[in-house]
Amino acid sequence: MSEVKCRRCLLNELAQGRELYESVRAYRAELPPEERTEDREFEARLRECRECGYLANATCMQCGCFVEIRAAKRDIHCPMLKW
Repeated sequence: MSEVKCRRCLLNELAQGRELYESVRAYRAELPPEERTEDREFEARLRECRECGYLANATCMQCGCFVEIRAAKRDIHCPMLKW
């Protein structure tokens, strides 16, 4: 049986991604405030990612990153220029 890719799912929505999601939360919390995306902007970025056709299993299929990590840093942007 082939593995089913979860379209438009983020790490916190994937059963197998829960531990990694907690690591991402810790990573974001430890970023210096001047590098960390503000909460509202972070959530807006993730909403854009969730609607994107390149999102699969919490991964951006354009750049290969976990979208929560990319969205966490203020100076990193979407490879599709959506944010």
